[in-house]
Amino acid sequence: MFEVREQNGIMEMIIEDRERTEALKRDYSQPSRVLTRDQIEAYEKNGYIVVKGLISDFEVNDYIARFEEIVDGKNIHPEMTVMRNVAQKGQKRTVKTILKVQDFSADKRLFSYCQHPRIVEVVEDLIGPSKGKLSTINAMLLNKPSDDGSLSTRHPMHQDMYYFPFRPADFICCSWTALEPVNRENGCLVVIPGTHKLPLLPHTYPSWEGGVNKAFFGVHEFDQDKRVHVVMDKGDTVFFHPHLLHGSGANRTKGFRRAMSCHYANGDVCRFVDIRGGQQDLAASELLTIYEKKFKARGWKWPEWNIQVNLGAFFARKREKLGESVR
Repeated sequence: MFEVREQNGIMEMIIEDRERTEALKRDYSQPSRVLTRDQIEAYEKNGYIVVKGLISDFEVNDYIARFEEIVDGKNIHPEMTVMRNVAQKGQKRTVKTILKVQDFSADKRLFSYCQHPRIVEVVEDLIGPSKGKLSTINAMLLNKPSDDGSLSTRHPMHQDMYYFPFRPADFICCSWTALEPVNRENGCLVVIPGTHKLPLLPHTYPSWEGGVNKAFFGVHEFDQDKRVHVVMDKGDTVFFHPHLLHGSGANRTKGFRRAMSCHYANGDVCRFVDIRGGQQDLAASELLTIYEKKFKARGWKWPEWNIQVNLGAFFARKREKLGESVR
């Protein structure tokens, strides 16, 4: 089904039968440990579920406190990425100019979210594994500050799978935890139920006045009447499929809308795939540019061969840093 080969010290996994791999489907009839049958069926039907009060106030407050330390420049790990809002480019780094922190596997306080037993148990019910490894492939602390009128804090409707060179989609899941109450006013998540059953759709940058943040790609054609606003309380967690169309509006309040998120993959099933020449080319190019700049700024060697191996090196490093298994 796949072969593994080494080039310049990077393990490269090549799918021999990509169509078969992408066609693999999750069997939701399998017994679950923590989710009810109704919850499993809701996820299968709609592509997402919300689990109330999953993370404690103490833990949520610690994530926020650590975020504020990072903004102040305290104990920032070399591999950590801190992203500014395009509307505040060139301004001093504050909690009002930072959109997200990611690549924080070396940060025990933030990465404890990805390892949280209550999160992991739900993810295992949704994507497995029944006997193997659960891998983290992306983790972020998302900060949506009060919008300055440019509407740059909004995020276009998109599918997370557009960013990932992994398959199959049914064995990947995102957890997204509200670090404070989220609603329509401060930019809660907006989803279109059932769109996880769609294939991967074309994504481009939206034509927005006021600027668009780097790698904020979106899908332009969708039924706006079917959108659902996911209103959540502090500590609530939404779990969703990587093909689910979702986005968020601008924060029109004077406060913040912060969240933690992590994408998980069933390590027994998911494999790296070559996304060259397809509709993910834009994402691949943008992400490679971002991470090449980051690697070189930190004095890390950036492999100069083809995009597939570059992506493999990028994710191999992330997997190594994030910890391949959270169980």
